Amino acid sequence: MSVDRLSLVVFSGDFERVHYALVMAAAAVATNKPVTLFFTMGAAKALVGRDGWRALPGADLDGTFKERGIGTFEELLEACVALGVTFMVCETGLKALGIDEATLRDDVPITQGGVVTFLADASKDGAMLFV
Repeated sequence: MSVDRLSLVVFSGDFERVHYALVMAAAAVATNKPVTLFFTMGAAKALVGRDGWRALPGADLDGTFKERGIGTFEELLEACVALGVTFMVCETGLKALGIDEATLRDDVPITQGGVVTFLADASKDGAMLFV
């Protein structure tokens, strides 16, 4: 079975999970699979300002990744943006965490939506993964 779209639900506010979701998204879109990253709950904090992700538990690993030649958070995020990954942030997740949409990164094209919007975006022949 061929998968025509990858939809990733990123709900954990843990750096390693958010980082790996970016790894998976970059790899999929680089192989011509359209990708949507749906950030909700704790993961939405990674999109607050340019440094929001640095407050995620485990973010100190980013320096280790850089030293070892592994893509850093910012490198992966930039690659995902450049390759056309769709970034969606959950309206309910923002409300639950008290995050104002005006504080989200302005260098990432972020669409706001809820679960219904995300599910409408997901393809019936695609894969949905929870990270």
